[in-house]
Amino acid sequence: MSEPRPAVSRAFVLAAGLGKRMRPVTATVPKPLVAVAGKALLDHALDRVAEAGIDRAVVNVHYLADQIEAHLGRRAGGPVIQVSDERAALLETGGGIRKALPLLGDQPFVVLNSDSFWLEGSVSNLRRLVETWDGRCMDGLLLVAPTASSLGYEGAGDFVMDPDGRLERRGTRAAAPYIYAGVAILTPGLFADVPEGAFSLNLLFDRAIAAGRLFGMALDGQWLHVGTPEAIRAAEERVTASRIS
Repeated sequence: MSEPRPAVSRAFVLAAGLGKRMRPVTATVPKPLVAVAGKALLDHALDRVAEAGIDRAVVNVHYLADQIEAHLGRRAGGPVIQVSDERAALLETGGGIRKALPLLGDQPFVVLNSDSFWLEGSVSNLRRLVETWDGRCMDGLLLVAPTASSLGYEGAGDFVMDPDGRLERRGTRAAAPYIYAGVAILTPGLFADVPEGAFSLNLLFDRAIAAGRLFGMALDGQWLHVGTPEAIRAAEERVTASRIS
């Protein structure tokens, strides 16, 4: 008997950014194709999409788009991929998803930054996120990682989370215990009445917080911030250590 289809069956992978902090590596290679532990960051993301039982993904492209499209064309295995072309204008995280909504359909979908990278715990975090989704009370469900133990992150954190999982911004607090790990489930309804052109997903996160409908799920494992050339080596060392232990 085949496994039941997940409640979330579409994913959007953000792969259009310029990768400025990763230069000089990204002068000739788009950041989603930078290899960590022998695999392009984009493939790490898409493989986790497939492992979570999600069978279709949309990938947006802008910077060095031809390279990403060629790479996707050579990729074997799931998920089935469609490209959302942003060559004409970079639309940021929110605007990029808004442009691709006709490809994503009218049901909740997963959003992943192409450079979201973490060491798994005992169970797939993306599968857990899908299983945790509850559209009756949620407009957004974010994968969040502990601020203190995330490798390569030096900020003060993004969110506090109540016992029910509802998120609030750090606000005036000196620090917050969780950071956004670059993975979320969103409902298309969040994109009603959004501005034309480029805008950040933070606009939608704040809308959901105001409605009491933004939730978080804590990462089981360790989040690795692969934002600079130096961070690539640190991430690979941590991956190697995790395989040995």
